[in-house]
Amino acid sequence: MSQAASAPMPAIYIPHGGGPCFFMDWTPRDTWARMGDFLRGLIRGLAVRPRAILMVSAHWMTDDFAVTGAAAPELIYDYYGFPPHTYQLRYPAPGDPALAGRVVDLLGAAGLAAHVDPARGFDHGMFIPLLLAAPDADLPVVQLSIRNDLDPASHLAAGAALAALRDEGVLILGSGMSFHNMRGYGDPRFGPVSDSFDAWLTGAVEAAPAARHTALTEWADAPAARLCHPPRAEEHLIPLMVAAGAAPEGRGRKIFSDRVMETTVSAFRFD
Repeated sequence: MSQAASAPMPAIYIPHGGGPCFFMDWTPRDTWARMGDFLRGLIRGLAVRPRAILMVSAHWMTDDFAVTGAAAPELIYDYYGFPPHTYQLRYPAPGDPALAGRVVDLLGAAGLAAHVDPARGFDHGMFIPLLLAAPDADLPVVQLSIRNDLDPASHLAAGAALAALRDEGVLILGSGMSFHNMRGYGDPRFGPVSDSFDAWLTGAVEAAPAARHTALTEWADAPAARLCHPPRAEEHLIPLMVAAGAAPEGRGRKIFSDRVMETTVSAFRFD
């Protein structure tokens, strides 16, 4: 069945873990095991294999939206203090210059300034989860930055502008962490804090589209929001807005949740 004859690709917000966490030892050993299993099943669980991936990573912020334009982007090892072997990881997925241009055109048509960056490589918000989800590195990938202003409404609008890509076989992935307060990881006091925000976020995602849009635009007013994503440090939540915006009339739902380092972390899908 052709992609055109099937349902659109979903847009999915995934947790990408902590640095190269899936490729090193932890105590306890299974700290990241369930998240790793979820990521391994992500693409093979889709009804149709995507022709390409548009990855929105928390680890690339620019003043205006930017898109990787290289045919063979290099990897950016933007994590620090990890074992030497984690800097030898390879993920030679091809870029897709034509898709990059399409992304810029769609954003521009919606009044959102965007440009192709021909030199930018793939950061670990892209290659770490995709080493599990698409280990053959045979799917073309284009990365989209998030804006430095971290404005939720603008990122929801960006997702809406890119929604047409889902009908063209492009899987839109937002890569971040639904809890991302570095001081909270490993602290049992943040368990109830993360649970409170996760419950709110799940309700917001699963609300009717108009209510979802309003809730996500005002996410900072949610219970424990700023304990889970401190002010000006919400870059790991913002990719969710692009994923949600890319299904402006679609259903949202939680598809994964786990307790990691004393905190609750979840993934969400939009159809």
